[in-house]
Amino acid sequence: MALVRERRQLNLRLPLPEKSQRRPSFPLPPSSTTTSFSTISTASATTAATASSAVNTFSLSDFNKLSVLGSGSGGTVYKVSHKVTGNVYALKLISSDPNPTHLRQLSREKEILRRMVSSSSESPHIVRCHGVFEKADGDIAVLMEYMDGGTLLDKQQTDGTLSESSLSKVAYQILNGLKYLHSHKIVHRDIKPANLLVNAEGEVKISDFGVGRIMGRTLDPCNSYVGTCAYMSPERFDPDTYGNGGGNYNGYAADIWSLGLTVMELYLGYFPFLLPGQRPDWATLMCAICFGDPPTLPAGRGSPAFRSFVSCCLQKEATLRWSADQLLSHPFISKHHHTL
Repeated sequence: MALVRERRQLNLRLPLPEKSQRRPSFPLPPSSTTTSFSTISTASATTAATASSAVNTFSLSDFNKLSVLGSGSGGTVYKVSHKVTGNVYALKLISSDPNPTHLRQLSREKEILRRMVSSSSESPHIVRCHGVFEKADGDIAVLMEYMDGGTLLDKQQTDGTLSESSLSKVAYQILNGLKYLHSHKIVHRDIKPANLLVNAEGEVKISDFGVGRIMGRTLDPCNSYVGTCAYMSPERFDPDTYGNGGGNYNGYAADIWSLGLTVMELYLGYFPFLLPGQRPDWATLMCAICFGDPPTLPAGRGSPAFRSFVSCCLQKEATLRWSADQLLSHPFISKHHHTL
């Protein structure tokens, strides 16, 4: 088994920390503040004319801060409204960090968001990014579509578990989002209920590209351990055994594994590798994922089509997992005749 280079203490879910305990973040300045950001160009290979037209100024004082939507290692997300138009957005503020690991992660996220600014409108299943703005000291602000229904984790905690019919519609939208990302050579690497947002219309969209990666080639290998460990596939823990060889793995297939666990969790009401109420720890999860059998639905739970869908996502060998495109034609998805 591959030796994990860096021991991480990762939780399944991080509750919103007390204000005094949050990682450095910069609040929105008062209206008198004139600090502004320059828009990052939406593509690295644009012409000079295109790049010039893409550069505008954006002042944080143009928005009123309404509330904190979330805070974590990736930054702080605020609900804001534009002072002139009244339109509501989500504004993510990310503080730079001298730690080399955090700098690489920030660089990856900025590159992915650059692509999302120009192309996210092409997919209704990705949270739309309206602009990415960078400060001279490296801090960045991301203006995003506001999803008024919160996360699927929030929905499960307030409304209870999801039915098969609802899950089929949810999975259909997530798969379309993943199909879009994968077609643009972007691997998310952190699909989980807390990173899937929903609005009042029932639309589900993929968010949070803080640990994503742009692949250089269609099957360019991954070899890192970023992401939430509970939703990691076996090859991400042990790429030598379950990966493509040479300590690498197929990142696209890893996203499908995470989707399978997410769907099961939303159906069962608890994380599939743990008993209800069991507290997770890194070592237990790693051993369960790498040495145990893939989780299955309890006996008597779930239709044959649903059980088959989960199995197609949770094949331990990455090469046996279905792709997002293949899963869209699975009976569990197609039988509900989605028209979204």
